Amino acid sequence: MSSHHIVREKQEPALLIMSLDGFASENLGQILEWSPTVIVNEEIYELADSLAIKIDGVLTGNPQFPAQENTRIILTATDALEDCLKFLVGEGYPAVNIITKNFALKDFALYVEDIDLVVFVGDQKIFPVRSGFSKWQPAGEAVQLLHEVNNLSTSGLIKKEEHILETEKDGFYSFTFDQPFIFISEKI
Repeated sequence: MSSHHIVREKQEPALLIMSLDGFASENLGQILEWSPTVIVNEEIYELADSLAIKIDGVLTGNPQFPAQENTRIILTATDALEDCLKFLVGEGYPAVNIITKNFALKDFALYVEDIDLVVFVGDQKIFPVRSGFSKWQPAGEAVQLLHEVNNLSTSGLIKKEEHILETEKDGFYSFTFDQPFIFISEKI
């Protein structure tokens, strides 16, 4: 990145940190490299602050939360993740990377049409794909289907076990299916 490169607001995916449990600091550094808008859950605010992460927003039920100067308080009612996704969609963010400790399809499925989602859980990168999706991967990479898929057809993949496929060789793999989207997982 040259010193003349300017990152426009919302050009990069926002980063929502719900938990850093099991997430490698090297991977965090790569995500932070382009200075995304960073929103953290109040439970990990102090940890994120101690890592010298510039925090743009904190999800909290406390309107008096003692945050850094210029940190936006994003009030949450019952579900911080859902409230944050609604906030990001409402603010016009096109994409978000989410670091969390677990993945539940129901938490993300309603937002697939509104914002591009990538969810990181430990060493897994989880994201929705539409029928016709294809991607280049080296041989031997695992791709996991995170739920049942209607009329799945693949190319460039071999089935290893139920819901786990592997790339046959260096090259493109692809999916076609009879659903609006499916969530898949790859190792980071």
